[in-house]
Amino acid sequence: MLPTILQAAENFFNHQIRLPYTTEMIVPKKRTLIAYLDIETRSGDLHRVYLGCDNVLIQHITEIFLGEEDSDEETLIDMLLETTNMIVGSAKVLAEESDHNPFTISTPHFFKHDQFTMPTDGVHTIHVANGEIGIALKAL
Repeated sequence: MLPTILQAAENFFNHQIRLPYTTEMIVPKKRTLIAYLDIETRSGDLHRVYLGCDNVLIQHITEIFLGEEDSDEETLIDMLLETTNMIVGSAKVLAEESDHNPFTISTPHFFKHDQFTMPTDGVHTIHVANGEIGIALKAL
């Protein structure tokens, strides 16, 4: 399931943000704004997806979508929630189209502004626009 979410994130950076990126199988090192949403597979398995963007990247995304060059934290959190919804929502469509472990998604929630320290079953970091986003999955 994490590979499908990572594919959706890569599509987001290719087609929406239009900037080069690199990925690593590591925990993000920076303090980030972190959101999560829960997903349920067709077989009933529950997972939590975490997305954590550092301020540099989420501000860049906010500038692209809203045209704001210097956003307050509330706006950055709203953009993080929307980004979480766009990426995991896209992963949901990819999973349905491939019939590879389709799932439904819940509403995204803001979790915290801190380091990426929660327990996970898998995590990747994507570096883009001098910032980074961590994407993690945890079975519930």
